[in-house]
Amino acid sequence: MRKFRNPGRTAAAALALVLPALALAQRGTQRATAPKAYFPAPNAWEHRTPEQVGLSAKAVQDAVAIAVAAESNSPRDLLEAHRGTFGREPFGEATGPFRSPRGGAAGVIVKNGYIVAEWGDPGRVDQTYSVTKSFVTTTVGLAFDRRMITSLDDPVYKYMPPVVALKGSLGAFPPLVTVPPNVAGAANVSADQPPVPKTVAYNSFDVLEPFETDHNRKITWLHMLQQTSEWQGTLWGKPDWADRPKGDIEQWKTRARPEPGTVYTYNDVRVNLMALASLMVWRRPLPQVLKELVMDPIGASNSWRWYGYDNSWVVLDGALVQSVAGGGHWGGGLIINSLDMARFGLLTLHKGNWNGKQLISEDWINRSTTPGKANDAYGFANYFLNTGRKALPSAPESAFYHLGNGNNVIYVDREHDLVIVARWMNNLRAMDGMVKAILGAS
Repeated sequence: MRKFRNPGRTAAAALALVLPALALAQRGTQRATAPKAYFPAPNAWEHRTPEQVGLSAKAVQDAVAIAVAAESNSPRDLLEAHRGTFGREPFGEATGPFRSPRGGAAGVIVKNGYIVAEWGDPGRVDQTYSVTKSFVTTTVGLAFDRRMITSLDDPVYKYMPPVVALKGSLGAFPPLVTVPPNVAGAANVSADQPPVPKTVAYNSFDVLEPFETDHNRKITWLHMLQQTSEWQGTLWGKPDWADRPKGDIEQWKTRARPEPGTVYTYNDVRVNLMALASLMVWRRPLPQVLKELVMDPIGASNSWRWYGYDNSWVVLDGALVQSVAGGGHWGGGLIINSLDMARFGLLTLHKGNWNGKQLISEDWINRSTTPGKANDAYGFANYFLNTGRKALPSAPESAFYHLGNGNNVIYVDREHDLVIVARWMNNLRAMDGMVKAILGAS
């Protein structure tokens, strides 16, 4: 006997099959038509008008006007500025290079990857001070991604061999000095014999073991990255206590030290130590690591440089290598232009991905922007967070920024696909004003 199907049930069944297929097709169409993220090519960066990226031209003009009006009133002569600030600290003498005088207020606004505004001279290479810390952190992250550092909870001392460092500045204590034969102490030679120089060896090197105390052996990579290590010691002629000491100097030198990981202390000596530890892991100069794995792939210019101090030279696999500075507290650090800073900001906005290539792992960027237990407004050095919207009330809480003295700022806002680089600003209030002007019309 022929069986008759329920037409309603048949139609319902057919519809149940068709609807998911239609939904999948719609999602596929949406994915296909969604605009692809734009990443600037080397030596080229497309510009858009504010209106083309959903902004108001007046809002962008207002933001630029705020940045220009808020130029720092500190001396443009950076050595003079240093003498009036960090140079007044104990052991405050400059030991690294400055590009002096600095430029004026400058920067760039990047929306959806495109430049919508520039001011000043964004191509000028200038000191960026503690924004350098974010690049030290990056070299540690690149090592972590490659399992050269197996866990951030590992004590750093396990990765640190004894470091042979040059005493003083390069050339001040040459390891070999040739003494001509006509000076005192030279070998006696007769008039008809050729002169035979005498080579004198000098004790020109120190052996550094910066983690060989009970306190310092507890310090982990995480402590160093979050600036909670409370490391004790002297590096490159600068004692840890001499960086931004508070109160009575003698008490500051002998105070009880908290356990590593419990207290946040912003300290350049310790970030310089993290740079040295990263150098020991890589066994390559950190500027070379950064150039090959980050700056060249993101199309940065060839004008940036990363310097250490006159006395931060170490022997590495038979060669003298400069351990770079983690900031510009005593000079040195990263000297870079605004456009290259914006490219780095765009890389961190995209969680380490540049045009489909994962240069820094997303896991590392997520860790970098996770609040530390001792300071919920700070992730890894130098990722400042907008926790509770306290620092930048006009910005979303998810925004973060790389910050250096001066002020030099890279503002990163994923919610609005926005990167702002502003250089030589009086304070962060000006950056908040810029954000308020832009987002108020977005």
